[in-house]
Amino acid sequence: MCRLFAYLGPPATLEALLVDPPHGLAHQAWAPERQMSGTVNADGFGVGWYDLARRPEPGVHRTTLPMWADRSFASFGGLVASTAVVAAVRGATAPAPTETSGTPPFSAGPWLFAHNGAVERFRTGVGAELRRLLTPEQESAILGASDSEVLFRLAVAALDAGAGPGDALRRVVAAVEQRSVGRLNLVLTDGRTLAATRVGDSLWSLADGERTIVASEPYDGDTAWVEVPERTLVTGTAGALALHPLDPPS
Repeated sequence: MCRLFAYLGPPATLEALLVDPPHGLAHQAWAPERQMSGTVNADGFGVGWYDLARRPEPGVHRTTLPMWADRSFASFGGLVASTAVVAAVRGATAPAPTETSGTPPFSAGPWLFAHNGAVERFRTGVGAELRRLLTPEQESAILGASDSEVLFRLAVAALDAGAGPGDALRRVVAAVEQRSVGRLNLVLTDGRTLAATRVGDSLWSLADGERTIVASEPYDGDTAWVEVPERTLVTGTAGALALHPLDPPS
């Protein structure tokens, strides 16, 4: 599977957020503690970050290397600081290939998106059904073979139709569950607001009036971490978040 991390708050370096904490994403890549499917996450690593004073679109670094072997990230992670970050380590779901196009986070315009989970029967008809919900232009933007990228394009389609981030993720979950079942932990941000869902795997949150973090696992022992209940939508800004129940599967 994957481990996800999303942050809104005061400027912090990528290294401080992902590497320095005792159970940060760098540690979760090879020793996750709460992962409900899979073991190590060695099939890729990606991180996206914002500098909103310069442009609304994020910068993104993605690789098929495991996080612990990514020397490029090691060289710049302590130099890049941001107020908004999304990162993930990937454990590819067979038979999905290990390729950069399948490594989260995915980006389009101001949006970053990541998915921890899998859509059941994606390669035996469900994926084709989901693709048919997209316009030709949206489908042509899909570069790889992962279910996650299709889910991202469904989210972008909802955003383009006027949905907010939380409603866009609701629509993605509903579109999948009308056709199949799956583990659908999703996160979406434009660098100012954040939305995430817990459906089928672990998800935790921390909001302390200054920072908002949503992550597959707590990265330290701070007592402010709260486990997100199953079938919950999380929405928030820096320092504050709200929890909303998701509809039961149709």
